[in-house]
Amino acid sequence: MIEKQHLIDRFKSYVTIDTESDPNSDTTPSTKKQWDLANKLAEELKQIGMEDVTIDENAYIMATLPANVSHPVPVIGFVSHFDTSPDFTGANVKPQIVENYNGKDILLNKEQDIVLSPDYFEDLLLYKGQTLITTDGTTLLGADDKAGITEIVSAMEYLINHPEIKHGKIRVGFTPDEEIGRGAHKFDVKKFGADWAYTMDGSQVGELEYENFNAAGATVTVKGKIVHPGYAKGKMINSMYIATDYINSLPRLETPEHTEGREGFFHLHGIKGTVDETKIQYIIRDHDRKHFEARKDMMQKIADDLNEQHEMEVVTVEIKDQYFNMREKIEPVMHIVKIAKQAMEQAGIEPIIKPIRGGTDGSQLSFMGLPCPNIFAGGHNFHGRYEYVPVESMQKAVEVIVNIAQITAQDLSKFKKEEE
Repeated sequence: MIEKQHLIDRFKSYVTIDTESDPNSDTTPSTKKQWDLANKLAEELKQIGMEDVTIDENAYIMATLPANVSHPVPVIGFVSHFDTSPDFTGANVKPQIVENYNGKDILLNKEQDIVLSPDYFEDLLLYKGQTLITTDGTTLLGADDKAGITEIVSAMEYLINHPEIKHGKIRVGFTPDEEIGRGAHKFDVKKFGADWAYTMDGSQVGELEYENFNAAGATVTVKGKIVHPGYAKGKMINSMYIATDYINSLPRLETPEHTEGREGFFHLHGIKGTVDETKIQYIIRDHDRKHFEARKDMMQKIADDLNEQHEMEVVTVEIKDQYFNMREKIEPVMHIVKIAKQAMEQAGIEPIIKPIRGGTDGSQLSFMGLPCPNIFAGGHNFHGRYEYVPVESMQKAVEVIVNIAQITAQDLSKFKKEEE
């Protein structure tokens, strides 16, 4: 399969380019520096022999690997994003290579005494004896999702160099701004022209996901009345106290730090307040659509109760849906999940099928008409200084992509019969 050093060199060439996105920007891409990697990727796709390579005015990249079989085969796609999270700096990334990992602490940064330890990150022990790529402790790594891009480009290069491997037409798509929820917003599904696709944007080797959260964002605005505190009796309304009442009215254990699996939550992620006005920012998440709607109703009901208590409208709630659970779009075409599952098993991987406690471009693309499950890219501890990726996991991801291409070019009737 793909040679290890080749993967490392390609991955390093991507992560050392800063592509941090910006949620406060209204441009696409949200930061100009994303163009640096976008343009490099477009050129690299041409260099390895991909056809119909395009990059549009918003930095969305698409390319084609033509079919090398004459019989009809569904067009499949592979998608990844090239931006990195604004949660932690992606500037001046200095990847470190740890060969033959011994299962002990990894000193990321001697000067700052930053240690990546299996005592805290137990998943490290899954990769004893393997080659890890880590940060130097001062930045994120960018495996989310430059590992996915590395794997897709490398798999396409492998198929081009091995024409004996039979496959149908394959489309590749790379997007900006996924980390701020906009990766699919300007993705031209019609132009992409695939029957279905896979995002290479998961974590641990073996992950295969076709369920994700239903998601919404909520802004709760509390209006108070500012009066000189020396003469405030019976007049002042302190919005921060009412905001505290609102926060305490939501279920305290239904928060990210107390939930797992398919359990939903309310996540308070921002407060800015004065006596006169307080704004509270929430995200709302639930895999179950009915529970999701009930959570939104609860947030409005708490506001209504507080308004009734104060005999005036002091609390308003604005809720905006962000994305929905792609399961309802994937279930009618479950053969696309079964193909990925078989591709993993052929690579000697035990598939880990579980719901995503988050979202991917694939969740939005599925509702845009492109069913799009999510496959592992191999990284761990995304969005922070402890991020790492095993090179062997990236090799396996490349193998899975190649296997999917092969399986799709074969008789798919056995997969589809099970759906009927």
